[in-house]
Amino acid sequence: MAAGNKQKLIVVLGPTATGKTDLAIHLARRFGGEIISADSMQIYRGLDIGTAKATVQEQQAAPHHLIDICDPQQRFSVADYLTLAREKITEIAGRGAVPIIAGGTGLYISSLIEGIRFLDEPADDGLRARLAQQARELGGEEMYRRLEALDPQAAAAIHPHNEKRVLRALELYEKTGRTITSQREQSRAQEAPYNPLLLGLNFESREQLYQRIGLRIDRMVEQGVLEEARRVYENRDGWITAAQAIGYKEFFPYFEGTATLEACVDKLKQATRNYAKRQLTWFRRMERVNWCDALCPDADELVVRFLGE
Repeated sequence: MAAGNKQKLIVVLGPTATGKTDLAIHLARRFGGEIISADSMQIYRGLDIGTAKATVQEQQAAPHHLIDICDPQQRFSVADYLTLAREKITEIAGRGAVPIIAGGTGLYISSLIEGIRFLDEPADDGLRARLAQQARELGGEEMYRRLEALDPQAAAAIHPHNEKRVLRALELYEKTGRTITSQREQSRAQEAPYNPLLLGLNFESREQLYQRIGLRIDRMVEQGVLEEARRVYENRDGWITAAQAIGYKEFFPYFEGTATLEACVDKLKQATRNYAKRQLTWFRRMERVNWCDALCPDADELVVRFLGE
């Protein structure tokens, strides 16, 4: 199918704290669009500050989708996201509006625009329990090293401390003999289903990005992220994904009385900087990204040309 006959998407991507929400809202308001979140944590209800979720006022400024769709204890996979995102794209286009994908979860974005069809393998409770026991005995770092040896590309996209995703990747390999990367390649559509305009936000210098991250985290603390993190800590056995997420787990030592609040905030800033670097690595591997200065993201002309084609 020629690109001109495919559904057009505007995709706003980039590392954390670069202003993706602001740009997406601006484009939605100017070009008659609706925003589909591509953030793996903003799907959870009640986790607002630590995930930098669009505020009520921002969500009123332009229609938002795939935010607050799950409780923190619910399992939600990439396959689930792709199913819902594709449905929303069809709905939005059917209303004559422009679908705008906005977020920083690279796996969600690339899988969507490349037409990946993940097979959502059912969990093997026995295998999962055995791998969890190995992680307790050998440590998370050893399990991550195993994944690096089996599937370095997948390991590069997973935080070493995200034990749930590390074990899930190892579980898939032991169960099927296929790595996540090979499954992804086998699941790729013969032809990409959409015609996307990729708008990437970043700063001219890494120092500017890190400064923006620091300011964002200071603002999160002022807004009450500590209480949000406390709820995650108190429910950590059931809220598995949230308990491993950047923005919450860094405060656990404070609640346990083993670290000061200042030390935990510093740790969160460092973890977020590291995450931003991983996001940039992912997005820079993607083709046809139009990179814009996050301080002045003049993307309107690109969108005008794209929609007018």
